[in-house]
Amino acid sequence: MTLDSFINYLLIAGVVQGFLFNLVTLFFRKKYGPVVLYLNLVVLFISLNNLQAWLPAMGYGSNHFFMKSMVVPWYLLVFPSFYNVVRHYLGVLSKTRDYMPWVVGLFVVEALTRVGIIVTAPSFETEPLAIRVEAYHVVEEIVNICVCIFIYLKAAQLVFRRRDWYREILTFDRIGWIKAFIILGFCIMMLWIFGLVLRATVGYNISIYYPLRLASSLLLYWIGYQGLYRYNIVQDRILIRKSLEQEEKRIASEVSEPRDQLYEKHMREFDRIREDLIQNRKYLDPDLTLEKLARHQTISSGHLSRIINLYGQRSFNDFVNELRVEQAKEFLSDAQYDPYTIVSIGLECGFNSKSTFYSAFKKFTNQTPSQFRDSM
Repeated sequence: MTLDSFINYLLIAGVVQGFLFNLVTLFFRKKYGPVVLYLNLVVLFISLNNLQAWLPAMGYGSNHFFMKSMVVPWYLLVFPSFYNVVRHYLGVLSKTRDYMPWVVGLFVVEALTRVGIIVTAPSFETEPLAIRVEAYHVVEEIVNICVCIFIYLKAAQLVFRRRDWYREILTFDRIGWIKAFIILGFCIMMLWIFGLVLRATVGYNISIYYPLRLASSLLLYWIGYQGLYRYNIVQDRILIRKSLEQEEKRIASEVSEPRDQLYEKHMREFDRIREDLIQNRKYLDPDLTLEKLARHQTISSGHLSRIINLYGQRSFNDFVNELRVEQAKEFLSDAQYDPYTIVSIGLECGFNSKSTFYSAFKKFTNQTPSQFRDSM
């Protein structure tokens, strides 16, 4: 298999994957919103752009001048689509501008201009026309890359310099996948500029865009799946938290056995700490540490650790994780939380990752969360 054949195979495989992604997420999902819509548009436009590159490379329509020259700039719509993913995901619609209508207008104008240049020529098979179309393509691409760089900079500014606009979403997601797109998107644009410079100086060759098409496909398809996964997790956690707040459930402290008078002061202190953790749901904070709780209780971390070890019969981490597991068991045994993923429940109960949630749950129940839910 030649290099060209291998690259063309990867392109069409990505196209098929993209169309399947659109089909599954749009027609077989219960949860649907603007984030899912724009994620699908990102993947769709990449798929159409790569399909358009793959067809002439395989000889389809390559003998007809109109078919060869009528290149639709699908890539122009990728950046505003992803920018809208970010806007909706972070919940900053009122503080940002939607560039999609403007870019769609430019997209239509460019497509109509290209059609006009081609169909108004006296003959399709003329060298001057081919030169004119190629010159227009270079100008069009320069305009488009300027538009995409502008939107890219807006997205980077929003993510890295406007954290105060979306503090609430940071309690559900660290948005690392969005930051990865912003950083790696810079590399994609460098490949794009490099290909454009080569095209303007040495002329068009399909191979100059191979690195760009492969890199953008691999990156943005991954971002599409990551975005969909993260979106599901965040939506589940938001709904779980709202349900928890509506219930306003208070968990009563366990009835302790008669205490020795010598330890009564420390026992009251332990009860106060435990009651504060439970009633104020501090154990749901994934960033809760021994030092943080000690500062809140205005005692030393060493003293707090001894109190919990002596009267809670647990280390601090086990003491807090047991409370989190008890909360998770309530969710998993309640039918109204059946639609939510187990990972979402674990994260909402204060665990930082799926692995720590599963490990703690197994430790305190001798079951995995999946087994426990099935037993209910």
